[in-house]
Amino acid sequence: MQGRYEGEAMEGKAPHHDGWIAPHAFRHRWRFVLVIALGTLAALCAVMLLFTSGYLISKSALRPENILMVYVPIVGVRAFGIFRAVFRYAERLAGHDAVLRVLAEQRVKLYRILEPQALFLRSRMRAGDVLGALADDVERLQDIYLRTVFPAVTSLILYAAAVAAFGSMDPGFALWIGLYLLVLVGILPALSLKMTWKLHVRMKRENANLYTRLTDGVLGLGDWMASGRVRKFVLQQEAEEGRADEVRGRLQQWTRWRDLLAQCVIGLTVCSVTIWAGGQAFAGHVPAVMIAAFALVVFPLAEAVLPVSEAVQHIPRYRESLDRLRRLEGTEGEQGQQKEAEPRLEHMSPNPAEPSLERLSDHRIRIRIHPKHKADIRLDRVSFRYGQDDEDAVHELTLHLPQGKRLAILGRSGGGKSTLLKLIQGALEPSAGKVLFNEQPVQSLGESLPEVISVLNQHPHLFDTTVANNLRIGRPDATDEQLRRVAAQVGLADLIQSLPLGYETPMLETGQRFSGGERQRIALARVLLRDTPVVILDEPTVGLDPMTERALMRTMLESMQGKTMIWVTHHLMGAEQMDELIFMENGRIAMRGSHEQLLAKEERYRRLVELDRPGWAGNAKREPWAQTWQKPEPLFNRKI
Repeated sequence: MQGRYEGEAMEGKAPHHDGWIAPHAFRHRWRFVLVIALGTLAALCAVMLLFTSGYLISKSALRPENILMVYVPIVGVRAFGIFRAVFRYAERLAGHDAVLRVLAEQRVKLYRILEPQALFLRSRMRAGDVLGALADDVERLQDIYLRTVFPAVTSLILYAAAVAAFGSMDPGFALWIGLYLLVLVGILPALSLKMTWKLHVRMKRENANLYTRLTDGVLGLGDWMASGRVRKFVLQQEAEEGRADEVRGRLQQWTRWRDLLAQCVIGLTVCSVTIWAGGQAFAGHVPAVMIAAFALVVFPLAEAVLPVSEAVQHIPRYRESLDRLRRLEGTEGEQGQQKEAEPRLEHMSPNPAEPSLERLSDHRIRIRIHPKHKADIRLDRVSFRYGQDDEDAVHELTLHLPQGKRLAILGRSGGGKSTLLKLIQGALEPSAGKVLFNEQPVQSLGESLPEVISVLNQHPHLFDTTVANNLRIGRPDATDEQLRRVAAQVGLADLIQSLPLGYETPMLETGQRFSGGERQRIALARVLLRDTPVVILDEPTVGLDPMTERALMRTMLESMQGKTMIWVTHHLMGAEQMDELIFMENGRIAMRGSHEQLLAKEERYRRLVELDRPGWAGNAKREPWAQTWQKPEPLFNRKI
């Protein structure tokens, strides 16, 4: 480990564990130094511009006999005015270039954190946290540099330069200037940070309550109206908004008082410098024409240091964003650390018939299972628990799924079905035992696991784009002929052809153009287009009417011949078509066997079949699954 960090230091890289700020600042330190240097030069040009202008105005007021007497300050005013704009433009250009590079790296880092967790993001974090991180938090971090770090460092440099310049002429007065500017560059920012931190925490809490109530109200507006309590909802919402507005008002009030105090300090500084310069001129230490020059210098100095108070005001927001990003990073936990040391998968051989192996320089084996290749899945005494003090969510489970086997997983909610799926998908690593694909640990598949496993869940997301683009989500290079073929397989060919633009017809947001069964068929077409050897069906028929459910099940079973099918369900529709059924209870397999075997030896299973199919009287062949007309409530929510 130490050697790795030493190697990174030699290559000019900061250790990865430093966080979201330090590694990027270290990597782009010379760009940052350039930005600060350009900002300092721009501020110095502004100081010299007003200094020269004050001298020029005073000198011109004496009516010099020849314009050559003021020619040098005229040239100085022009030069400093031009170079101030040039340095300011260069500083903005270099600053945004450096920060956008950092922003790109942070977005890549965030993606690498979220991508391995895509299978279980919704179960481990709120969608708002993920969207906030993607849309706001990472982008907000660029303001740390542009609005806080760069202005603060430039202000400190100018502060030191101003004290040194006045100190070279009068050390005693330099001390007073240092105190005046310290109020602007240190004391006011510290007070601003203290005040805004408390108010920001309170405003965040009030906004959270406001948004929560508003979201609930909008989503439940029909229920509010039906209950006749719309007026109460409006009053509650107005009260929440009033509390949030009160906090915002206090923030604005503090900002106004802070700006007033800063302007008073600037005015006092101008008066002090004017009096001091007058005294220096009276004593003959400086020409009288320099009085205005020294007085005007205060304004660009103040302009350079005033942004610090506003810059530190944003620190609570930066901290909030950093904390949220670190929480997202922390959800990887030990899983992410273990994956760094696990084998990664990369294409090494053009031969699709065999897995390809290559021994790398860091002694890791890279494996690739081609989508057309069979996937033999084996779970060997697998156990998993979410916390050290928790009970096993899955306990010593052993399964063998050769290519083409059809497995149905049934059980009550909380019985371990979802955990088992995540173990098979590699989203969770077993606490004990092994999950093997073709005798290799599932984690060794790495980024190629989606080429082996497809998932059709309860609520597949359809994007607001064309039908063709939605179908190509799983296979971007699919041809039009392949799209038409899978559409025919899932029974959508005629429907798509009847649309105004055929496959180029927009689906509208979340696929609103289509019914629930049609959306599931489009999602099924995606799965078929990917052509993976393993397909997981995570209750894909939930919420569909019995006729649509029956038709979709028939389509899935007919279109997935030869594929390994793992079907999670609460119902027994299609049980006869499964090679094996397992019933999960408390992380263990309570019953297992084929439909016929369970009918023959398990009284409990026979009662479940009777509940699922009213009118069934013990004869397994009396009513085929495809003829079942009634869809009862989930079986395992009942007592039997």
